[in-house]
Amino acid sequence: MGTRTAVVTGASSGIGAATARRLAAEGYRVVLTARRADRIEELAAELNRSGGEAEAYPLDVTDRAAVDVFAEHLGGQCRVLVNNAGGAFGLDPVASGDPADWRAMYEVNVLGTLHLTQALLPALIASGDGTVVVVTSTAGHAPYEGGAGYVAAKHAEHVLARTLRLEIVAEPVRVIEIAPGMVHTEEFSLTRFRGDAERAGKVYRGVANPLTAEDVADTIGWAVTRPSHVNVDLLVVRPRAQASNEKVHREG
Repeated sequence: MGTRTAVVTGASSGIGAATARRLAAEGYRVVLTARRADRIEELAAELNRSGGEAEAYPLDVTDRAAVDVFAEHLGGQCRVLVNNAGGAFGLDPVASGDPADWRAMYEVNVLGTLHLTQALLPALIASGDGTVVVVTSTAGHAPYEGGAGYVAAKHAEHVLARTLRLEIVAEPVRVIEIAPGMVHTEEFSLTRFRGDAERAGKVYRGVANPLTAEDVADTIGWAVTRPSHVNVDLLVVRPRAQASNEKVHREG
């Protein structure tokens, strides 16, 4: 079989870091990408110390030229691509949302996924057993007030995954979409509210057990390690306390 290389974008924290750990435990050589070099270098060292094989590669997924250089660096070796890099900026209504926020969310969530997928698809096909994972969100399947910019970006990413699956059905590559609901990670809401810890904390207030990054990584790991002929087209995963994007049970 040879070395199986898995690329994880947005691997500096949260779901990306947890997914890198999970895939390393499954025996993949993991290539960690993110903009923050110190974070991914630290994680790569951790994985290598624990008997895995990992490499840190600083990368901005919105920079197509840099993505193409990264693809060349891999030398045609890629079995799994986890498109996880993304983020939400602001929680403003359509009437007052900042177009710059909308543009930034589209760039990282949609075009970032497009860049990596286009650049690595030849290697994934050549592997004879490739997998593209697109980490979207329940925001990619239903709107909620104040979330239109993020919802729009995640809907676009969802459609990208669906369309790609149609277009490459004759190739030996699976396209898997994982759509998490409420996940309590160290940075997602802080980023959305530009470092306002009080507003970020309110998102999870009263929710006994929101998902963790490890929960989502476990879901990704399970989907990726199914037999090659099994394609998990779409897996929506939420905490039990969340029935929909707007229906959440909060204690107290």
